[in-house]
Amino acid sequence: MSHELFEAAREAMTKAHAPYSKFPVGVALRADDGKVYLGANIENLSFPQGWCAEPTAIGAMVMGGGRKIVELAVIAEKLPLCTPCGGCRQKISEFASADTRIYLCDEAGVAKTVTMAELLPYAFETDVIG
Repeated sequence: MSHELFEAAREAMTKAHAPYSKFPVGVALRADDGKVYLGANIENLSFPQGWCAEPTAIGAMVMGGGRKIVELAVIAEKLPLCTPCGGCRQKISEFASADTRIYLCDEAGVAKTVTMAELLPYAFETDVIG
C-alpha cells in the first residue's frame, strides 16, 4: 500500500506550482473511504498566500467525501525525507489518529515511516478544544 501512495505522491509533485521557491512537493493520502487523494504545493507571488501540498490533498479528500486520513505519503523533489511543516502537521492531525502512518519518501520510495503521534506529539485535540 505504501508503494502505491509513494507513486501517487510522486505524480502529484509533478503538478506543483512552485515558480518562486522551485521546491515542488507532492502528497497522496488514503482516506477512510478507501480512495487516494492527491495534493501539491501551490505558490503565490505573495508568499504567505500560497498553500502546501498537505492541505491541497486534505481539501480534495473532504470534497470527495472522505473524512479521516488512514495513511499519507509526502515527497519533495529537493529534500529527501521532507516532513510536513508545523502548520500542516496540525492540519493532518485534525483528520488523522495518533497511529496514522506518515510515509516520508525520497526519489526511490518510502524511506521512513512515522506515526502522527511521532510527527506531532502535542497536537491540539478536537475532543479537548472543539
